[in-house]
Amino acid sequence: MSSTTELLKGAAELFPGEVVTQAHVRHLDLPGGAGRFALITLDNGFDHTKPTTIGPQSLANLDAAVDQVEKEAAEGTIVGVGVTGKPFIFAVGADLKGVELLKEHQDALAIGKGGHDVFRRLSGLAVPTFAYYNGAAMGGGVEIGLHCSYRTVSSALPAFSLPEVFLGLVPGWGGCALLPNLIGADRAVSVIIENSLNQNRQLKGKQVFELGIADAIFEGADFLEQSLIWTASVLKGEIAVERPEVDRGDAWDQAVARGKAIADSKVHGAAPAAYRALEIIAAAKSGDLGAGFDAEDQALADLIMGGELRSGIYSFNLVQKRAKRPAGAPDKALARPVTKVGVVGAGLMASQLALLFLRRLEVPVVLTDIDQERVDKGVGYVHAEIEKLLGKGRVNQDKANRLKALVSGVLDKAEGFSDADFIIEAVFEEIGVKQKVFAEVEAVAPAHAILATNTSSLSVTEMASKLKNPERVVGFHFFNPVAILPLLEIVRGEQTDDASLATAFGVARKLKKTAVLVKDAPAFVVNRILTRFMGEIQNIIDEGTPVETAEKAIEPLGLPMSPLVLLELVGPAIGLHVSETLNRAFPDRFTVSGNLAAVVKAGKRGFYVYDSGAPVLDPEVAALLEQGDTVLTEEQVRDRVLDAVAQEIGLMLAEGVVAEPQDIDLCLITGAGWPFHLGGITPYLDREGVSERVNGKRFLEPGVASVPA
Repeated sequence: MSSTTELLKGAAELFPGEVVTQAHVRHLDLPGGAGRFALITLDNGFDHTKPTTIGPQSLANLDAAVDQVEKEAAEGTIVGVGVTGKPFIFAVGADLKGVELLKEHQDALAIGKGGHDVFRRLSGLAVPTFAYYNGAAMGGGVEIGLHCSYRTVSSALPAFSLPEVFLGLVPGWGGCALLPNLIGADRAVSVIIENSLNQNRQLKGKQVFELGIADAIFEGADFLEQSLIWTASVLKGEIAVERPEVDRGDAWDQAVARGKAIADSKVHGAAPAAYRALEIIAAAKSGDLGAGFDAEDQALADLIMGGELRSGIYSFNLVQKRAKRPAGAPDKALARPVTKVGVVGAGLMASQLALLFLRRLEVPVVLTDIDQERVDKGVGYVHAEIEKLLGKGRVNQDKANRLKALVSGVLDKAEGFSDADFIIEAVFEEIGVKQKVFAEVEAVAPAHAILATNTSSLSVTEMASKLKNPERVVGFHFFNPVAILPLLEIVRGEQTDDASLATAFGVARKLKKTAVLVKDAPAFVVNRILTRFMGEIQNIIDEGTPVETAEKAIEPLGLPMSPLVLLELVGPAIGLHVSETLNRAFPDRFTVSGNLAAVVKAGKRGFYVYDSGAPVLDPEVAALLEQGDTVLTEEQVRDRVLDAVAQEIGLMLAEGVVAEPQDIDLCLITGAGWPFHLGGITPYLDREGVSERVNGKRFLEPGVASVPA
């Protein structure tokens, strides 16, 4: 028994629940008399909805297939070997469920070595090898192809990536060492670092070809057939594959420096994966693949045993699994159909909502407002956005015409809403205004219609309290920009019934939003946590700590933007309003900053100016600030802010605002862009010891978002 076989056998025993991928070998005669060819097809036996993954037993199956073709190649009975996948899927990388179970560094090292040992055999065969990227290829799936002599790609391929850095790993089965040696360091940095840290951006088939990862591209309909014809031409010498020479001079070093700048801007040194990947890319300049593979093994093992990867997998599972089965959602069967949507208001937020409902539900959407000019502007916004989609080729002319015909605007709510099934308000954030709007809507809407509010902080129960049928009012809180942020906080008022709630969840699914059920508590989840977080920063500044120190203190969290830049995005006036709402509810913990009020009163849109391209404290804002003389260090700032956040989350969980800490994390990841590598917030607070310091216990059990004991 070979050492690879023993390695994989041991790894497979650690992971009994693996969805095993088979590696089927079949033989065919290539066109034009090019010779007998062995084709390996990776297939886990399920359709495309359960993509092919690679665990220890799957690696062992591929290893056995390579045993067979290696013998045939040595005997001269085949002229080449190809690898492809089942319909629509090539392979989407390592099975992360197995990685979660690993407890020992040596077992993690075995995973890296096992993958390398098997994949390297493809490049060592006595005949040329070909990878046919017929469908989605990620991580280890991409790396199988990188070990082959040649690659083709389908123009219909929807997703191709090395997403490991996004999750807290490195491409550890050849990606870091092979890709820069194939397409150059700069392009490799784009794929491995930049795309991963830009929310796991995927490449399409055409981009894979243009980057030089694939040597040829063919239409999806007859992709394998055309790939085999091309293969025959290559083997017969009719096609010579020419690749540009890789620049191993200063360009390589500049690419690594660019990668570091990207990592610094995204994670601020707080997450190790990107930096480990860059070290391997930098060393790959020598072209010593053996040393590169050894470095990948070591990095992979170290990172598997670290908190970042466990938090990354935890985040991935939240977004991919928990988001699809929201905790506490009523039976789907209770949901009522929605065939027409009403939107109260025609401002920017209301218009964005109208566009979203229109595109996803494709039902009539009607806007109302207080005058014709506003109504026309709202409808005009929706029409203009549809024209942009048409210009980008996202919709065709027929679809654009149909969508435009479905949106309308009226002044009379009775005319607009008498046959609407779902009516959402997006008017001024003041309880009296919203109660008045709902009273007007209830008077004209059908008895079954859901009345939804996009409030960010006000009580849904209070909003519904003066209605005849308060049971049909539900909170439906979107996050800005509506088209980008996935989170939708669905708020159950004290009298909201199951049918209304089920309908709200049904609509959320059709809108392709991540819906989380939250209790009707002040500011719900994201805004409550962010307001406590921002409020503590503001307090620290007000007491005397310089703005720059307070901002820099938070950098180790690797947040997508600094607190005051986030405030600018939200809008200081909205931030002030939410802090006032929470101050009324919880005056002992939420303050209203006099400095923030002064900034809002002065009409300033934020604390910074960007004349030099980088944020610099606005001199006019600096002149407004009144500060005390208590100056904290960065570490003191960070401790105080994290303590405040941990306390608030503990209180929210005690109040039952959400079902579990996992829902807090899901909300922050999908609604506030909180980093995947932190796992949201609770794993980070557990890992740093903040949870126990503040609340006397962890938020999550050991082994959840951390290495099992």
